[in-house]
This record gives sequence, C-alpha cells and structure tokens, in this order.
Amino acid sequence: MAKVDYAAMAPQLLEKIGGEANISAMSHCATRLRLVLTDESKAATDQIKAMPGVVTVVQAGGQYQVVIGNDVPLLYEELGKITKLGDSGSQDEAADEGSLFDRAIKLISALLNPIIWTLAGAGLIKAALALATTAGWSDQSTTYTILNAASDSVFYFLPIVLALTSARRFKANEITAVALAGALVYPNIVELASAKGVTFFGIPVVMASYTSSLLPIIVAVWVQGYLERFLKKTLPGAIRNFTVPMIVLAVMVPLTLMTIGPVTTLISNGLSSGVSQLFVLAPWLAGAVMGAFWQVFVMFGVHWGFVPIMMANLDSPGYSFIGAPLFAAVLAQAAAVLGVMIRTRSAKMRELAGPAALSGFLAGITEPGIYGVNLPLKRPFIYGCIGGAVGGAIMSMGGAATDTFVFPSLIGIPALLNYGNLVLSFAGMGVAVVISLTLTLVVGFKDPVEEADAEPAAQDAGDAEPTIALGSPLAGRAVPLEQVTDPVFSSGALGNGVGITPEGDKRIRVVAPAAGTLVTVMDSGHAYGIKTDDGVELLIHVGLDTVELKGEGFSPAVALGQRVERGDLLTEVDLATLREAQKDPTTILVVTNTASLAGVVPVISGNVDAGDTVVEIDH
Repeated sequence: MAKVDYAAMAPQLLEKIGGEANISAMSHCATRLRLVLTDESKAATDQIKAMPGVVTVVQAGGQYQVVIGNDVPLLYEELGKITKLGDSGSQDEAADEGSLFDRAIKLISALLNPIIWTLAGAGLIKAALALATTAGWSDQSTTYTILNAASDSVFYFLPIVLALTSARRFKANEITAVALAGALVYPNIVELASAKGVTFFGIPVVMASYTSSLLPIIVAVWVQGYLERFLKKTLPGAIRNFTVPMIVLAVMVPLTLMTIGPVTTLISNGLSSGVSQLFVLAPWLAGAVMGAFWQVFVMFGVHWGFVPIMMANLDSPGYSFIGAPLFAAVLAQAAAVLGVMIRTRSAKMRELAGPAALSGFLAGITEPGIYGVNLPLKRPFIYGCIGGAVGGAIMSMGGAATDTFVFPSLIGIPALLNYGNLVLSFAGMGVAVVISLTLTLVVGFKDPVEEADAEPAAQDAGDAEPTIALGSPLAGRAVPLEQVTDPVFSSGALGNGVGITPEGDKRIRVVAPAAGTLVTVMDSGHAYGIKTDDGVELLIHVGLDTVELKGEGFSPAVALGQRVERGDLLTEVDLATLREAQKDPTTILVVTNTASLAGVVPVISGNVDAGDTVVEIDH
C-alpha cells in the first residue's frame, strides 16, 4: 500500500473538522485521534471517512474519534505543528461539557493518554523479566537490577509523571507540580509510611505510601491550580515569581499528606477492593462481562474508567483481576479477523484482514481489525464477543490476574504468569480463539464480494438480473479497485467498486451511475455521494488527492439534496488541469454500504463509455 503523507493530510483534516476554532481538545490513543469539538455538526464526517489513511470515524463519549491505525502519532505530530492544540492546549471548555460521566471519561483520557505507551512499554519489560526469572534467571544479578529499574521507574514514580499531565490539564505550574509529587515519593516520606506518631506542628498525620499512586497527585495538582491562580491575583508583581511556588509547596505538601492523600487513597482502595470482590464472589460472571464487552467499552471510550482501578490494583494488592479476561477479549477479536481472512473470497478483504489480525494477536491493537473488518461484517464482531465471554469466564474462574500494565496480547502473556491457575489462563485464551475462529469459519458471514462466483453468475443465463446495475460515471479504462494507488480505496475499507482511468487531457463529463438523491456534494466538485431509492450508497470520487486543487478544473452541475437520474451530469472536469497538477485522474466508483448488501460485483471489461455497466449489485 502507498504511504500516507500525514504532513499533507493534517491541514486537509483540520479544514474538514471545522478548523482549529472548532476543536476544544485534541489527544490520541493507540490508533485514534481523539477530538472534542465545539460543534460536531461542522465536521464533514463523510468526507473525513473518505480521506486516505482514515479507517473510520466514531462519535462516542463526547469525543470525535478519527481512527487512523498505528501511525496516529504521526498525524498527531503534524497537527501539532500547524495548531496550538495538543496535550498542553486549552481543554477547560471540553471538561465542562457533557454529562458527569462524559466529563470523567474525558478527564481520565486526557491525563493518561500521554503516558499510556510508556506504561505499556515498561510493562512489557517487567513481564519479560518475570518470565526470565521463572525460567531460572537470578534476580540478584546487576543486569537484572538495571533492567528492573528501567521497567519499574515509571510505575514507582507515577505521581511525578501524572503531575506533568495533571498540571497541563488544570493549568498549574508544571515544575511546581513535579516538586509536589516528588515530596510524596521522597525517600524519608516513604519511610514514614510505616512509622507511628507522625505529626505536623502537633497535628497527627495518617501516613501512607504514595509510590505508584494515582488519585492523590491528580487531586493535589487540581487544588494547586486554584491556589496558584489566587496567589497570582493577590500578590504584588515584585515578589510573585518566587513567592507563589514557595507558598504553594509550603501549603500543598502538608495539606496533601494530611487530607488529600488519605482521603483519595481510601477512595482508590475502596474502588479496587470492590471490583476485586466481584471477581471473588462471581469470578465467572465478572470475567465473562469483561471478556464480552471490553471491545465495546474501547469503541465508546469508556474503557478509560477501568484504567485507574487497574492501576490502583497494581499498587495494592499488586495485581489486577480486571486485566486477565481482557486477553481473551482481544485475542478473540483477532481470531475473528483471522477467520475472515481465511474464509473471504475478496482479495481486498484478505489484504486488510491479514495485517489487522497480526496486529491484534501480537500487539493487542484491535482497532484496524474491528473497524475495518469485524464491525462492517457484523457477525465476526459478535463471534469475537462470544469467544471473549467464554474465555474470560474460564480465566477468571482460575483466579487469573496481571501483575503489570500491558496491552493484552501474545507478547504480554508473561504478565499473567505469577497469579492464578496457569492451565486455566492458557485454556481461557485458547478457548476464546477457537470459539471465535470456528464460528467465523463455520457459521460464516455475508461476504462483501463473492469474487469466486462473480464470473459464473454473470454467465449463467438462468440467474436473475441484479437489482441494480451501476453505469460508469465517465469514459475510460475500467480497472479493479485493488489496482488503484490510493490505499483507502484499494484496501476495500470504504467498500467495493471500480476505478475508471480517462485518457487524454480534454474536458470530460462525469455523470450519475444510478438514480438517487445527492447526499454529499463537495464544494471542490471532486466528490459526490448518491443514495439510490433501494438504499444503495455510492461515492463518486473524481481523481486522487484532487481535493488539494480546491475546485480548480471542476465545474459542478448539481447541488446537495438534488435528485438525479442515471446519466445526469454531475460535473465537468478539465483533465489538463489535473495532469498539470500531477494528480491521478482515476475516478473511483465505490458502494460504501457494501457490507449490508448481498453482493457487489465489479464488471471489469477494459475500455468503457459513460453509462456502460461496471458494477452489478444483488440487493
């Protein structure tokens, strides 16, 4: 597949999203660009979905999520270069919008997103060390000590790391916040956690260990932000620069140790104990629920609500029951994608499913497989949920738990080795994979393109005529979609169809391939969406990357909402303008709701005239 130019993509996406002014918060996770928009109606969602490099768009949990895949940090970096957004951008408005639940999810996401990859990477080192010591490697060697420090530091000093993200979120001084967090994990303070009779000016202090803690520093920095803003308004400018941090540290360190720390620790321990108790009382039920619905939680962004509980579990008692059934959930979805790759007769679907299955199994990154394969086909996603439920129940019945933070995947399995019944742990993962894969292969799904049957079906005179025959939107050479150089179209992620490459550099007419209503008309005149009376959704995309021409060379003849008949003029295009701008004039005709149709069969026959049938649809 061609490499996506994220530097060129960033300004285009920004324009389609409604501009920087329409974005109140921007962050990213493993595969998704997460935006909080001031007005989601200003975003051209259909156009964004059609952009090269975009898998799909998900609007959930108060966020506008653009699914990119593993390269999302590259797009995020390019957007950061042309905007003032990002982790340090203003997010106050976003935090104040939506329900209490939505605001909580946004807050947790904003605080943990910047560090999630570091936590996952360090967790994998910890898991590898655990596997090595289980195999007999001594944990007394200096090599082990060095590697253990590399893996454990981010967890041990988690309050310091969170102080940075919290300060950015709550608009507090970052260095002062780090100093505040440093006081909580200062060696002498850590020693006082086991001491008795600790006082501050005669006031008793209930001490606890704040290494690896989550909530205390977040709340402390939140309070710090208010205190700093008050002091900056109150103190004279001549002494403000040094007295503000002096007063903040002098007040916040003891205040945190005496009040904020003990209260938030009690809350955190209560939440983690409550969830752990559910796994003790009904482990099969808890495991089944997490195994079945974890990917649903991820889709809607509410999985962030479980992360603080998991982190609290890892701090005390040192393991998390929640983490174990997630392995079954992730591997089951990856197995369903693998099943699609094996069973499908569509070369385009196999091309998409293969890398997605590998990504899911090895790295636990399931978004490409879910959004590109399982969800569009519907049944494989359900099979994955069923496999995850059964596998998660088995793992949790065996007391499985993770002892470090990892992405659930094959390379993260060492995190499961120290707790629970290993036989049931591996059996649960195996059963999840077998159930999901078997259901996908045996029960099956509605294949988006029955390629193997396409030619015989066309030749069988006894077969019924297709419900809809789509005409070529212009004269040229019809080519299979997989030969188109644009990876989004060639992968089949947007649906099945054909490409038509016009010859020469004259002015040509682009016409409607079927009767219907125009649901998308780009201002630039290069793309049109038509919904037929039978509910078939078509996209006619004239040329590749022609959005960059901003309408130059295009003369649109229709408007949004207009009714068109097959053969009606959509636009005239000056091929000379496209070629001078070095734009590929290949025009794409794709059925965007392919997965919901019985069959979408391209009729590839070389040179075609405008109106010649190039796609047949069984409705």
